[in-house]
Amino acid sequence: MEHVPDAHQDLIAWLRLEQTPGVGNETARRLLARFGLPAQIFAASHAALSELVSPRLAKALLASPPGFQEQIDKTLAWQEQPGNLVLTLADAGYPRSLLEIPDPPLMLYVKGRAALLEAATLAVVGSRNATVQGIRNAEQFSASLSSAGLCISSGLAAGIDAAAHQGALTGPGSTIAVIGTGADIVYPARNRNLAHLIAEGGCIVSEYSLSTPALAPNFPRRNRIISGLAKGVLVVEAAAQSGSLITARMAAEQGREVFAIPGSIHSPLSKGCHQLIRQGAKLVESAQDILEELQFHTKTAISQAQPQASFMEASEAGLLKEISFDPVHMDVLASRTGIDIASLTTELLSLELNGQLEALPGGYYRRLA
Repeated sequence: MEHVPDAHQDLIAWLRLEQTPGVGNETARRLLARFGLPAQIFAASHAALSELVSPRLAKALLASPPGFQEQIDKTLAWQEQPGNLVLTLADAGYPRSLLEIPDPPLMLYVKGRAALLEAATLAVVGSRNATVQGIRNAEQFSASLSSAGLCISSGLAAGIDAAAHQGALTGPGSTIAVIGTGADIVYPARNRNLAHLIAEGGCIVSEYSLSTPALAPNFPRRNRIISGLAKGVLVVEAAAQSGSLITARMAAEQGREVFAIPGSIHSPLSKGCHQLIRQGAKLVESAQDILEELQFHTKTAISQAQPQASFMEASEAGLLKEISFDPVHMDVLASRTGIDIASLTTELLSLELNGQLEALPGGYYRRLA
């Protein structure tokens, strides 16, 4: 191995522990509890290590992991770039909130404002295939909470996560994106511009070593960090079998509050939220509900603003009254209003463009505001 400055030796030892095949977080913590810092683990004898792990794993610990020098070079070069930081369990800057959870990550790769890791935080999560209203709710709640000073954590996924980050970036609370790849990779690619904005004004965090690709098992696992950094989790929209429910369950296990926004009984994306509410999650209708429950005091006024209605013709206003927040088919609207299909289609399109309603598959519509 090439010589490296002494200042990097501790980080290299942590990286070696992380990279050793067969060593997961639980095994690593047992080794640390017995031997101390990683350097002391690697200074131990095979016999001493074999008292705690299998002889095969003890042998792996005493050997250099495959491709380790390349990972060292990559990590040290990445950390030298402005705004990049690697934190280990032993570092003073490691977020205290994660030390409280059952399975804290050994290392965190941080890009952006690392100080946000100690900020008062709320996680906002939900469906990747969110409705228009769900996107608006996520963005508006996050903007309001950020304006009050709460940082918003989420997972940089499409849909609710992305909307939450975008809303949070508009306020002083800002946002933390916890990702399931290496910190040098943006996934999904469509969120590349958003990731750059978060790196500049917020913070991107990963427990995975650099160049780790998007692997399916890593995304549910990173959810414990999203909730672990936060005082609570807000689920905006979620199907009955949703990854967001995993985050909510982890939050409850970590002793965090769980909040959920209710929706239409006809919407599949409301079923997960309703399930959480039945299980004891707190139903919320405004950002203020969350701030009061968390007893988060702020002098900043919370905006409860809804999307502003544009000017509508009298006929459109009358039509809107016939559309509820539950889906309704255009044939039913034609029957109720007596408007011919051609005119009805025009008025429905106008209301949709004005942000007053959402067109759903199969000729259904529902009101947004």
